[in-house]
Amino acid sequence: MSSERNGEEDGRIRSGSTGPAKGTGLLCTNDVIAGYLPEVDILNGVSIDVGEGEIVTIVGPNGAGKSTLIKTIFGLLSPRSGNVRFGDIELAGRKPHDITRLGLSYVPQIDNVFPTLTVEENLEMGSLDRSATKGQMERIYELFPRLGERRSQPAGTMSGGERQMVAMGRALMPDPKVLLLDEPSAGLAPAFVDAIFEKTAEINKAGVTILMVEQNARRALEMSNRGYVLDLGQDRFEGPGQDLLDDPKVAELYLGGTARIDG
Repeated sequence: MSSERNGEEDGRIRSGSTGPAKGTGLLCTNDVIAGYLPEVDILNGVSIDVGEGEIVTIVGPNGAGKSTLIKTIFGLLSPRSGNVRFGDIELAGRKPHDITRLGLSYVPQIDNVFPTLTVEENLEMGSLDRSATKGQMERIYELFPRLGERRSQPAGTMSGGERQMVAMGRALMPDPKVLLLDEPSAGLAPAFVDAIFEKTAEINKAGVTILMVEQNARRALEMSNRGYVLDLGQDRFEGPGQDLLDDPKVAELYLGGTARIDG
């Protein structure tokens, strides 16, 4: 059944009920334009709002700009124009280590652990307060018991799913308000895919707001408060996760494998 559309503004189609009003979320981007090469824009005016306590998922075809958006929010890429705001703080132009201290953590899709360091050493690398490191680490081991069992094992010798747990654990060490996840289930065995999504929901229930890029769109949108679909560097659809799953245009664009919207 098609979800009801509440309107279209600047080419953005809003499906069903919306989350925070534009520009009022805990984490917001406003008309962000960004890219890696001069005069080649990957993001072409992306505006998203992530409300406190939400899980928000960004989906879309390959090359749509999903990971670029996450990198721009975290300061790995500076926007050419537009704003990135966390609470009352402008993030554009800030370095990743400064953004981490403000309360955002980021888990990249690849190269997200120190392979020669043990699990425990990887977690220590994520701590911003050495006096609190031990207590933070024990909380991570409670969340990921497998890591506690293998705390002395080099991360590079672990499976892909286990390394993803290490990366998420390290990102949680600073006790962030917002966790940015870039393709957390990519390349994982089915059992670990289930575990990562379950842990993501558990982290959110503990009070951490989550913005996630994910190619496993159905699974991610099912667990999300809201979602956005990027197409050619623009946010073309937004709405509650289930409404996006039920929307025939979204199915045509992404879930059915169509490369882009033509109409």
